[in-house]
Amino acid sequence: MEYLLSIIIFFPALASIFIFVMDNNVAKPYGITIGFIELLLIIGLWVGFDYTNPNMQFENIFALIPLYGINYHVGVDGISLFLLVLNSFIIFLATIYLNQKNDKNHLVVCLLLLESILMGVFSSLNMILFYIFWEISLIPILYMIGAWGTGQKIYAALKFFLYTFAASLIMFVGILFFGYLYFISMGNWSFDIMDWYALALPFNIQVWLFLAFFISIAVKIPIFPFHTWLPHAYGDAPTLGSVALAAVLLKMGTYALVRFSLPLFPDASFAMMVPVAILALFMIIYGGMLAFAQTDMKQVIAYSSISHMGVTVIGIFAMNLEGLGGATFGMVGHGIVIGALFMLVGMLYSRTQTRKISEFGGLASVMPNYSSVFGIVMMASVGLPLTIGFVGEFLSLLGFFKNHPILTLLAGTSIIISAIYMLNLYKKIFFGENTNSKNKNLKDLYPREIIVMTCFVITVIFLGIYPKPLLLPIQNSTDKLLQIMNDRAIKNDTKEHLQKVMNMDFKHTLNARSFKTKEV
Repeated sequence: MEYLLSIIIFFPALASIFIFVMDNNVAKPYGITIGFIELLLIIGLWVGFDYTNPNMQFENIFALIPLYGINYHVGVDGISLFLLVLNSFIIFLATIYLNQKNDKNHLVVCLLLLESILMGVFSSLNMILFYIFWEISLIPILYMIGAWGTGQKIYAALKFFLYTFAASLIMFVGILFFGYLYFISMGNWSFDIMDWYALALPFNIQVWLFLAFFISIAVKIPIFPFHTWLPHAYGDAPTLGSVALAAVLLKMGTYALVRFSLPLFPDASFAMMVPVAILALFMIIYGGMLAFAQTDMKQVIAYSSISHMGVTVIGIFAMNLEGLGGATFGMVGHGIVIGALFMLVGMLYSRTQTRKISEFGGLASVMPNYSSVFGIVMMASVGLPLTIGFVGEFLSLLGFFKNHPILTLLAGTSIIISAIYMLNLYKKIFFGENTNSKNKNLKDLYPREIIVMTCFVITVIFLGIYPKPLLLPIQNSTDKLLQIMNDRAIKNDTKEHLQKVMNMDFKHTLNARSFKTKEV
């Protein structure tokens, strides 16, 4: 178990090397096998994870450039664990879904490489190592859009790459400057996040470094107004490219906010709570309005992603147990739901070669199984109670409500807005009269599609009804994160907020324990 996490990180990448010498028809079953083995390894990590321990687990540390504090340092806690699970789950289902006729081997290589890189992103505890994984994650997606995309695929791929790469350079400058500050304060170089937690920064420096990190993260999520690359990348990417982008790659940004921005710059994060919340409100409302105005069903899903990620951002900047826990759960929930939606759109596109909403109607009578699955996933996207989409959004809004009720009420319109555009989409595609003769003989779900969608539907419903397996370890690690923020904060208003939050959480824990004792 000592090196299990490192095996999980590098196994898909090493396994992908052999695909280059394989026949095109062998690549898919091989990719499914590797994806399944990786999922089993992740389940082993999950089973071996100590829920009661809020600290990093499964840590591996090897010196790479010790003179400058650059190490291979990885580990997981309750915040990062389920993003690893999400990554392996999505990539495994993507390999099963894969319906590419030509160059299957190259597409499987891209999926496995991306899986490996994202495992590194979500487990890196050295900032230079994190930045390396962060940047090279662009390469597989760039290739997937450029090679298998549609429409203006080269333009979409280059715009995505240039936006995210240029913004990431700003974060890299911030990382180097923080390392330099550590050097002049401690007398030695270090880029390990655990070492950085021991260094409290003046407020003005926190603000500048927070902005350096935030700009890069804002483009990756994307936060309004840094979102203009998204409709091109999502719209022109192949189905699996859109799935990888929306379900997993976008979580890199929100994860970086939780893992780095909040604990490293607690005072700046608290000062930016309202400005960031206002940007998130724009994401929620503006993204929802754009989703309603689209005539392409894939673009509807793309803009809905912006709207839902706005709720996650609000939960993160609530800076309390409910908000951070809900945001972390929401990352997983959004990844499951948006991945399923993009696959469902891809299934319809592969049959009809169109995504225009006006080309459809009355599909419920033609494809009943497909329409049922779409309806369930659509309800999860809307945030229907007892689905995975409800839990994260409710907790995120509840957490922020404790700080700013008015802003939270405005953010809560996300539920109404998403219901409007998603129900409108569902009505136009599945109900009414089927006026397109080409759609009257469409095939319902194929066996491989049934397998994939069954996995999605079970996850959507099970974690909506019983979210405790995720929320318990997330809660413990969130408590630890808030404690780190409190220890590093230098301004009184930040400390008062964090101490109030932690005292409330402690009282709730005591009440829960006393209630259980009385029951016994």
